[in-house]
Amino acid sequence: MTEKSDIYDTVIIGGGPAGATAAHDLAESGRRVVLLDRAGRIKPCGGAIPPRAIRDFAIPDHMIVAKIKAARMVSPSDVEVDMPIDGGYVGMVDREFFDEWLRSRAAEAGAERRTGLFKRYERDESGVNTVHYDERAADGTMREASVRTRALIGADGAVSAVARQFLPGDDRVPYVFAYHEIIRAPQQSPTVKYDSQRCDVYYQGTVSPDFYGWVFPHGDTVSVGTGSMMKGFSLRDSVGELRKAAGLDEVETIRKEGAPIPLHPLPRWDDGHSVLLAGDAAGVVAPASGEGIYYAMLGGRLAAEAVDEFLATADAKALKLARKRFMRANGSVFRILGLMQWYWYSNDKRREQFVNICRDRDVQKLTWDAYMNKKLVRAKPIAHVRIFFKNLAHMTGLASV
Repeated sequence: MTEKSDIYDTVIIGGGPAGATAAHDLAESGRRVVLLDRAGRIKPCGGAIPPRAIRDFAIPDHMIVAKIKAARMVSPSDVEVDMPIDGGYVGMVDREFFDEWLRSRAAEAGAERRTGLFKRYERDESGVNTVHYDERAADGTMREASVRTRALIGADGAVSAVARQFLPGDDRVPYVFAYHEIIRAPQQSPTVKYDSQRCDVYYQGTVSPDFYGWVFPHGDTVSVGTGSMMKGFSLRDSVGELRKAAGLDEVETIRKEGAPIPLHPLPRWDDGHSVLLAGDAAGVVAPASGEGIYYAMLGGRLAAEAVDEFLATADAKALKLARKRFMRANGSVFRILGLMQWYWYSNDKRREQFVNICRDRDVQKLTWDAYMNKKLVRAKPIAHVRIFFKNLAHMTGLASV
């Protein structure tokens, strides 16, 4: 018979920003936590985190590898529009080091780290979950191990193995597949289109037929990438051409990575018993921008709060609070960004109009205010009215490109 002390409060699958944040918060609150993560996995990511994430999650300055002061939007006809950030910056992190720092912080708070590949979970008649995973033995062979837990958080990415066990196929969402190459930061020259304090975003159908391409500084390195949900579109070829266009084709390549990015939050995050999803597994990536780090960490924190309440009350309804609270805070933003992606990314004519709109100072100010603070800005209704009519003019073709 298994002793109660052998049963953990929570096992968290996946050690990215969502899983590591959930592990940290639960361990800090006194819960017995196992954080199970695969070794050597680095997610392709532009690495942008807004000031709100830095504040809310106490991210130290040494983790910020670059401070972005502007964004450059590039249209299909190569028109470049700069959007400066007035009085502030967007932080950039390198996921190779940032994610490990988050996992280490969770361990310092008391979470037990284990390395392995999740296989499945099962539940006994008492309601306790047994999580099965593969781990590497001392002799190098793989063996199956298991751990028992009262609750389980699946933070194992867009194609979540945890979610597949309790969500039918029609509950899954479509996703963009992202690919990027991490390269050495180049020396400045007339042929290189690069600024270590600027993010370049390419809204061009040749770069992506339904998303965008990017050149994002990471201090000593640079992320050059793109994404698409169109089958048959070569992301590698697109990134190669993007590097040539930016004058970065001769720079040393350090690593190449690819992964799916979900397009909108799943309709269900829990199994109605003791399992909850967080991060990409729950689909919390912002449409249009593909931004996920802040939303993953927020989702991890809300998952931790919901699981902590579930553990205290044994009421499975508490698990639903994670999605309810997330959508209450971010649902409107996600819906607006989804409409933007659907309309403005549909063809190059609209992409050209979109970049042209970005010249507008009202658009720039409200865009940065909303991004930096992670909420819709209502402080200047007149600016919103002006932007509405400008958008309407572009949508109807009344405005010149």
